[in-house]
Amino acid sequence: MSKYEIFVNILDMLRKEAPPEYKRYHPLDTDVEKLNQSRAKAFIHLFLKVKFGILDFARREWLVTDKSHDAGIDAYFIDQESKKVFFIQSKFRTNEDNFKEKEIKLSELLNMDVDRIVDGEHADENGIKYNGKIQQLLRELNEISDIGRYNYEVIILANLEDAKSSSLKKFTGGFPTTVFNFDKTYNELVFPVITGTYYNPRELMISINLSNKSSSGASISYNVTTNYKDCDITVLFVPTIEIAKTLYKYKNSILKYNPRSFLELANNTVNTDIAKTITDLSTNEFALFNNGITMLSYGTSFNQKIGQKGKAQLIITQPQIINGGQTAYTLSRIYEENLNTGKNEELFTDKEVLLKVITFPQDGEDSSAEHFKFIEAISKATNQQTPVDDADRRSNDSIQMEIQNTIYDNYGYFYQRKRGEYADGIRDNYIQRAQIIDRELFLRLCKSCDLNPAEARRASAKQLFKETNFVKTLNDVSRFKEYFFAFKCYEMLNTIERKYSKETNNKFGVVNYGYALRYGKFSVVSVCRLKYKGDESLQEIDTIINDSLTKWLAFESYIMGVPSNNTYFRSYYDQEDSVQKQVLNFDGYYKGRNLNADILKFFKEQS
Repeated sequence: MSKYEIFVNILDMLRKEAPPEYKRYHPLDTDVEKLNQSRAKAFIHLFLKVKFGILDFARREWLVTDKSHDAGIDAYFIDQESKKVFFIQSKFRTNEDNFKEKEIKLSELLNMDVDRIVDGEHADENGIKYNGKIQQLLRELNEISDIGRYNYEVIILANLEDAKSSSLKKFTGGFPTTVFNFDKTYNELVFPVITGTYYNPRELMISINLSNKSSSGASISYNVTTNYKDCDITVLFVPTIEIAKTLYKYKNSILKYNPRSFLELANNTVNTDIAKTITDLSTNEFALFNNGITMLSYGTSFNQKIGQKGKAQLIITQPQIINGGQTAYTLSRIYEENLNTGKNEELFTDKEVLLKVITFPQDGEDSSAEHFKFIEAISKATNQQTPVDDADRRSNDSIQMEIQNTIYDNYGYFYQRKRGEYADGIRDNYIQRAQIIDRELFLRLCKSCDLNPAEARRASAKQLFKETNFVKTLNDVSRFKEYFFAFKCYEMLNTIERKYSKETNNKFGVVNYGYALRYGKFSVVSVCRLKYKGDESLQEIDTIINDSLTKWLAFESYIMGVPSNNTYFRSYYDQEDSVQKQVLNFDGYYKGRNLNADILKFFKEQS
């Protein structure tokens, strides 16, 4: 799937969120015109979901104004937190080329009557009354008591021929304007919604139950001096439902520094046990059995005087969970699964989890290497439930972030640097598992590109991600095309292998290609790498693979005759049976010490 196809698929999944009564979101697939109209509206839904964290379809639809007499405004959003009103205009393009290349003209922005709306006008210049949704917008603006403090911004979801701020203001009544062209849409809307990193919390408010706590023991706070800098620590028990709601809304955005994203329940016994403590017990064993959650903050406030009996409020600025992410995400999964059943209150009541908030000085998030190193040290020290291995620890390395971004930008594939980061995208059917590049496989393919297929097959995951080996293998982002070529070669080899899966007498195509598909895939990738000539090779993978495989029987015949390989291939006379026998250890050979040199010698002579 191309990035545009992924984008359209996401729009279709958003359309399916619409209840049956919203018929315009459920046209027949054969009605192309109505299908495209519904996708155009879903594009607006995508923006509202990603940029403003509006998860509920009906709430998003309330903000969509796109119909006749809409003042040129397709949707709006009033952000009370930032005190800003957004006016949105969107243009959906029905094919990949137009979405990338077709632009709206600046003159089209003149149709937006933003200046009239903010002046309180209920009709256009011709006296025609705006539609009901625009009247709704005007009422909501009129109800804001401090509207004088609000700023206005125009959002354009389309390519624009001249996106300079000075030019845009002339056509939007002087209001600041942000343009989401095709590239910005792919990077800031599509990719984030797939990874669950689309809505970053500026401030998190958690309601605390004081009914079973003494006022003096509701929280513990103390200052800690470290080699890095001083910080404050606040420790308290918080309702599990507050954590569940937080992760349901913010998802992986609040796990930025966590070495892992969510690990699905089916594949993780720890998460399953966490879930059972909520779903199977009515008492608060959760507070005893769970090690708790550690969260970073750049400003923390705990207030017991909020005008509500038995309640307090914890406010956390720029929150990030660095430990306990699995606990938090598991709670959110339970919350989401029971959102429409009415069981959440029953499941979460009187169940609490220990929360430790580490607060750094309120001078903004520190982007220095020392800061990240300090965070990593905290994460490593506090993790007890699910061990953090080197592969997880490397997940936030800059080289992996760059590889991930570059491969997505150029090919629309998803390099998985962090376990579980695409769980939401897969669960919501935005993408398929086949579009994800596993990080361990990727490193093995990097080894193959370095013409070291023996180590690619032999090395354990632990060895691959050990720091000294990792930095030696993955250190040059500019080789991303070569690495992606290797991945596509490997994909094709898997496809060829599947053709022989049902052939009882020819599993792995041994008759055709020897042990290339069973033990030698990384070796074949190395041979294909010898023939790599840049971008053109990506279009010629079929030919390159077939050419390499047709020589494989000859290659295996050659290596069996090389004296230094007699450890793997030799003949001997079995005196007990009185027959000549052969040792054919292809499994050992394809991860052995002679493989790399044999490949270079044989295939360079053949070329």
